[in-house]
Amino acid sequence: MAAERVNHPAIDVENLTVSFGSKPALLDVSITIEAGLAVGVIGPNGAGKSTLIKAILGFVKPDFGKVRILGIPADQARGLVAYVPQRGAVDWDYPITVEEVAMMGRYGHIPWWKDPGLEDKEQVQNALKMVRMSEFRHRQIGRLSGGQQQRVFMARALAQGADVLLLDEPFAGVDAATERAILDVLDRAKRAGRTLVVVHHDLATAAEYFDFLILIKQRLFAYGRPELVLNPELLSEVYEGRLRVFADLSGARASR
Repeated sequence: MAAERVNHPAIDVENLTVSFGSKPALLDVSITIEAGLAVGVIGPNGAGKSTLIKAILGFVKPDFGKVRILGIPADQARGLVAYVPQRGAVDWDYPITVEEVAMMGRYGHIPWWKDPGLEDKEQVQNALKMVRMSEFRHRQIGRLSGGQQQRVFMARALAQGADVLLLDEPFAGVDAATERAILDVLDRAKRAGRTLVVVHHDLATAAEYFDFLILIKQRLFAYGRPELVLNPELLSEVYEGRLRVFADLSGARASR
């Protein structure tokens, strides 16, 4: 991380409001995420979780408010942020290999008139090794399992070398082995100083996987340590009572 960015929060969202037509997606959301944290984004379906990620990325234009990445406006900070989309947002029939997908993470570092250099190739191979996909590097992405496809897009994000990683439901639809592999990658990325913001649907594992949680339903209901956010009364309000809530000695837990 460059010296001039060290003293800035990883992500600073100020009064963010986003709507699609007449339908509000986010209402006056303000949140500051310090560098080096693993943060889960939770909330019911349609709560604006993916919209928050896309607004941080600069993919959607807010009606009001600001987003800064390491002190830089979001629309000028693309190289500082890497994104792992939901699997459903990807065309898996596209004729591209695992290695070529991972190399896409290096495009921001390569002048348009040049081919990938030795450093780019090393970054890609290291990223594929990190997600345990090296042996599949020449395989077309549509010929992979769902969990393998998710790991390839994590490799693309890692190859980019960004300080902030945003992941939209990376654990959705994966098997237990892939879930463990993803957790291992996220842990190593965090230990390397990266900031992780992850849309997550499973409240039962949220406290185990993340340092902090964001609870949203159009507006921000809570941001803090899992034992504070996973409060049964608060969750009942946000999920409108559609929860089976239970507690243990380590704090609140909940599941749909």
